[in-house]
Amino acid sequence: MFIQQFVNGISVGSVYALMAVGYALIYSLLNFTNFAHGISVTIGAFAAFFFLTYAMQNLLSGIIMGVIAAALLAAFIQLVAYRPLLKRNSKRIFLMIIGLGVSVIGDNLIIIAFSGRFRIFPVNFSSESIKIFGANIGVVDIIIFVVSMIALLIVELIIRKTRLGLAIRGASFSLDTTSLMGVNTYKLILTIFLIAGSLAGIAGALLGAKYTTYPSLGTFYTNKAFICAVFGGLGSLPGAMIGALILGVSESMISAYVSTGLRDLFSYFILIVILLVRPSGLMGKSSENKA
Repeated sequence: MFIQQFVNGISVGSVYALMAVGYALIYSLLNFTNFAHGISVTIGAFAAFFFLTYAMQNLLSGIIMGVIAAALLAAFIQLVAYRPLLKRNSKRIFLMIIGLGVSVIGDNLIIIAFSGRFRIFPVNFSSESIKIFGANIGVVDIIIFVVSMIALLIVELIIRKTRLGLAIRGASFSLDTTSLMGVNTYKLILTIFLIAGSLAGIAGALLGAKYTTYPSLGTFYTNKAFICAVFGGLGSLPGAMIGALILGVSESMISAYVSTGLRDLFSYFILIVILLVRPSGLMGKSSENKA
């Protein structure tokens, strides 16, 4: 029982990590929380569903389509909603407010376009399980964990080993100084939104495959991802990953040994406690080390 719940928690936590890292990337550069992030998750799930239903019943292709749709939507939101405010050097609170507005508009547009009903992917991961130390572990949980970790490893390699990553690390210290060094910061910000949107698309497609696809999917799970980002330390990518895995396992254990009704209550309780006790989070660092 413990091993099963632990693996399930790691699986869910790895999906939280995909979304939380998206939050952390944007915060590390712009010092604001992108509350429109959930729309990209939802569109990633719906794009994968419609591709699998009407185009090709190949799950890998469906996930790729979800990633593309979510990344393009994130870039569109950045260009239309955030860039005009950034060019006017608006206060970060204005960016957060417009993000909330985009989130509400997006959720309602999705309901109008696709209705509020739940949808199940026509093709899915294997429903088989494997026995580990006497526990039946679902193959789907293992696949989700592996796919999520590969995606996060690619992002980590980009940040640590490429010129783009060098620019991101420099911008996380000072966006203005990075601009003076010849980096086009608007293109850099757009690239960050594309990366965050891609991670959101993977998360949406995986959540749609593991559970179901519905209009408020992104909003519900990005709320959890935001808690993970705050718990780990806003702007810290390792912190976002660790916070996500801890929250995923904790929720799974509480559901199994205490009550499923207390799972969400526990998550928000953790958010309140961490803000009261350690607002910088578990791995909150000074601005020069955020990326």
